[in-house]
Amino acid sequence: MEQKHPGMATAIAFALIPLSGFATDIYLPSLPAMAGDLHVSGVSIQLTLSLFLISYGVSQLFLGSFLDSYGRYKAGLAALLIFVVASLVIATSTNLYLICGMRVVHGFAVGLIMVGKRAYFVDVFTGEKLKHYLSMLSIIWSAGPIVAPFFGGYLQKAFGWQSNFYFLAGLAFIILVLEYMYGGETLPVRTPFKLKRVVLLYKKMLTTASFTLGIVMLGTAYGMVMIYNMTGPFIIQHHLNLSPVVTGYSSLFLGFAWMTGGFIGKATIKHSFYKRLLVNLFIQFVFIAVMLVSLQFVSNIYSLLFFAFIIHVSAGFTFNNYFAFCLGKFPKNAGIAGGLTGGLNYVIISFLSYGVVNLFPARDERNLSYSYLLLILISAVVMFAVSRFKDKEEVLSPN
Repeated sequence: MEQKHPGMATAIAFALIPLSGFATDIYLPSLPAMAGDLHVSGVSIQLTLSLFLISYGVSQLFLGSFLDSYGRYKAGLAALLIFVVASLVIATSTNLYLICGMRVVHGFAVGLIMVGKRAYFVDVFTGEKLKHYLSMLSIIWSAGPIVAPFFGGYLQKAFGWQSNFYFLAGLAFIILVLEYMYGGETLPVRTPFKLKRVVLLYKKMLTTASFTLGIVMLGTAYGMVMIYNMTGPFIIQHHLNLSPVVTGYSSLFLGFAWMTGGFIGKATIKHSFYKRLLVNLFIQFVFIAVMLVSLQFVSNIYSLLFFAFIIHVSAGFTFNNYFAFCLGKFPKNAGIAGGLTGGLNYVIISFLSYGVVNLFPARDERNLSYSYLLLILISAVVMFAVSRFKDKEEVLSPN
């Protein structure tokens, strides 16, 4: 271990965990303003979010093996520097294609940083301390999507959409300096990169139907959140004529909904897996039906947030359960399974959310409810398939 200051290095690692959430969500309240300033459609500006998610997801599929072979520290410093430069380019650009290209760069840089910092804790800690720190990761990660749009709403109102990316550049630069001063290489043993072994493991995992379908369930669950993120700012600011600050508060409120769903999932983990997910799916159907009926009588920010809150709690519940389900399928290869689960999940989310938003554009609550309904129907079909394949795999298992 070559850390210069282990305590400070750990604090920096925790500080970097929410970066993916900030890079995704801080500029959500600015989407309508960006579309106006760049003279493009809402769908076009939403592509900047989808491209980030695709590159962030794809990068996680192979970067774990790369970092195990070549180390974490220098690669992490390079990724932070690249992230700073890309953020500054976006903030000073008026070209949509250049911004989209830099968002792809953002995704790869953040993917490398996230994979490296998750591995950091396994490198440095063991036993109960490792369990304690790993249990804190998801809680700290969830702070990013909750706080970022709330903060971004104020930045948008005070300084414009460019300020979000100046903020990201400044934050990453400060952490880069601290990482250079106090961090160091933590990889105990460099593992030779063996592409054939990695490919065979990926093939084994992807041909396990319940595992692959479980990842699709993760995509539909978080896809509900991402569709709101892509359409909510336009509905609130254009349809309801409210400010970007209201958009930020709304995202903050719905961030707590997602976290609540996760806590409920954790609290009910001892109950039957499929029974509680069926109940959860039924609740989603009921509230979507009520939402569609209620639109005949009321349409305002309060009704929007009420129904979105319930849907996001249910989505968080689904995600919590299926994330544990997927990681538990391959306990002997948890690292690769985690990278594959996280990577494919974001790729599915990006394509699914962008496709649904194109089908039901960001116009009003009704289109948002149709988007939710479509994802719930897909979830029902996939969950049924997961249960069937899981039963067959258990019968065929030698154990």
